[in-house]
Amino acid sequence: MKPIDFLIAPVTFSVLMFVAYGIRDAFADQETKIYFFPALLLKMLGAIGVGLIYQFYYGGGDTYTYFTHGSSHIVDAFYQNFSSGLKLLTANGEFDAETYQYSSKIWMYRDTTSYFIVRIASIFGVITYNSYAGVALFFAFFSFWGLWMMYQSFCNIYPELKLQFAIAIFFIPTVFFWGSGILKDTVTLGATGLLVYAFIQVFFERKKLYLNILLLIAAIYIVTSVKLYIFLCLMPALILWYFFYRIGRIKSLVLRVLVAPFLLVIGGGLAYFVALKAGEDNNRYALDQIAETAQVTAYDIRYWTGRDAGSGYSLGELDGTFGSMIRLAPQAVNVSLFRPYLWEVNNPLMLLSAMEAVFLLGLTIRLFYRNKIVHILQSIRSPIILFCLIFAIIFAFGVGISTYNFGTLSRYRIVMVPFYVMAIYILDFHAQAKKESRVV
Repeated sequence: MKPIDFLIAPVTFSVLMFVAYGIRDAFADQETKIYFFPALLLKMLGAIGVGLIYQFYYGGGDTYTYFTHGSSHIVDAFYQNFSSGLKLLTANGEFDAETYQYSSKIWMYRDTTSYFIVRIASIFGVITYNSYAGVALFFAFFSFWGLWMMYQSFCNIYPELKLQFAIAIFFIPTVFFWGSGILKDTVTLGATGLLVYAFIQVFFERKKLYLNILLLIAAIYIVTSVKLYIFLCLMPALILWYFFYRIGRIKSLVLRVLVAPFLLVIGGGLAYFVALKAGEDNNRYALDQIAETAQVTAYDIRYWTGRDAGSGYSLGELDGTFGSMIRLAPQAVNVSLFRPYLWEVNNPLMLLSAMEAVFLLGLTIRLFYRNKIVHILQSIRSPIILFCLIFAIIFAFGVGISTYNFGTLSRYRIVMVPFYVMAIYILDFHAQAKKESRVV
């Protein structure tokens, strides 16, 4: 951060809050609007907090690379030669003599996914006079807006759980902290929220189809451009949600029993096809390469890029085969949801993650303590619960098996945490309803 941030940050903050105030009533009802500004303010604080952590605690890192060694050079190009800035904004890692004086200084110029973040940051940088704080606040606002749209959609389905959904989506510390700065996680978190919102509007609510189809396409483009593996976990879960929903709409029990297997096979096949096609253009995430990718990524983070972090973990040996991944699956899901344990903490940020893990574990134990297993099993058949759990568990397995570093894991898992917490709250709501109906 620079002295200009002390001037630009308050102006950017005021403008964004003014915009938020102007549109709040159109996107919030009387009950949800009380969470609107507290949630937005936490995102804004998280955006500044991430910058301070990377500058004064880590002394560098991803957000530093995206801004100082990335978007700042594109912004300079725009200010000095607009055509050069435009070329850099649309570049794809190629050599260009006109832009070489700038592109040669951009560390992530040839890293497609990271350069996508650099591009976004440069657009915001042009209008905020290359201020880190200004750019970070725009990132936080985008993330908030995507999550808010998803929040409203879930509240429309379960209006009784507005507070619980607000906690799950906005008020979990690592989610609003790591999902607010100039990071991939901020962009993908917001885009995931928009994707889920648009999917609900297109396939369930059938509202503003043309607009929401465009929004769905845009959200898919952002997620696949930055973190393809989120799409690989999310879309199959969404597809299965839709097919479970269609099965539940069949009124005749006999017809439902007869048709359900065929619809589930079609849904499963479609989910597999989407995952297969999504990995075609990226060999790392091709289905036949995922096991090897998980091994390489886990060991790289554990023993190379994150070796000095002091927060590594190991689930066992990965040998690049699906067999080793499946064998370690329970441990991978456990580490993503419930670790680090308190006795594994060795720095302040790990303590934050450990406290969150205790919360998730406590919430899970509370579900089973308050409800009978039979009521939970009966409730879990709800399509929306199945969607949240399928996505959360697949994602928890994926990041747990391929990270091997608690610091990195605390950032990667933020996309999954809101869905897991919402699943627990919805399960408890349904199970309690069954319990009360039995008492009556």
